[in-house]
Amino acid sequence: MIAIIDYGIGNLFSVVSSFKYIGADAIVTSDPEKIKECDRILLPGVGAFEDAAKKLRETGLDKVIIKEAKAGKPILGICLGMQMLFEKSYEYGEHNGLGLLKGRVIGMQGVIDEKLQIPHIGYNDLIFKKNHPLLKYINEGDFVYFVHSYYAVDCDDSLVAYAEYDKDITAIVAKDNVMGCQFHPEKSGEVGLNILRAFCEMETVK
Repeated sequence: MIAIIDYGIGNLFSVVSSFKYIGADAIVTSDPEKIKECDRILLPGVGAFEDAAKKLRETGLDKVIIKEAKAGKPILGICLGMQMLFEKSYEYGEHNGLGLLKGRVIGMQGVIDEKLQIPHIGYNDLIFKKNHPLLKYINEGDFVYFVHSYYAVDCDDSLVAYAEYDKDITAIVAKDNVMGCQFHPEKSGEVGLNILRAFCEMETVK
């Protein structure tokens, strides 16, 4: 069973539908006890980092996620959910993340070519940096769907795949049982579904 963390950030319907499509059991919950009972955790997120971090802290879900991560339970963050896994974000100020991965989140404005659109919206192909079980059912060059204005840097130790958007944009990260996708697997067709399939096969790291 997969616990999809509900902390009031974003529409979770497409994520739930994707797991249902691939035959995986998933529940949307903010109940710490139910989260602990599940085999895997998915941290979604759409919107501003500061708001998301605040809601996690106010509900105590930040501590639950950190505890389960340290216990070795597979955790996958999507989009803002991935950014939350890092140490800090500089989105409209400086804000602390969950600190489960080394790195920080910065804006594209002033970094990528000014001729390119921000937010970065659309399909980009994945370039693999290293092998990882999350890539089990996909190939280098497969396209996935992005929509974001901020991205992770200083995260070489967890970098699994990136996309090119003037700069190398962090796309997939993983360190032991903690994983993240900057793009939306649930909106990336069969490629995204295959990433979710691989996540569903992840076992707790002892």
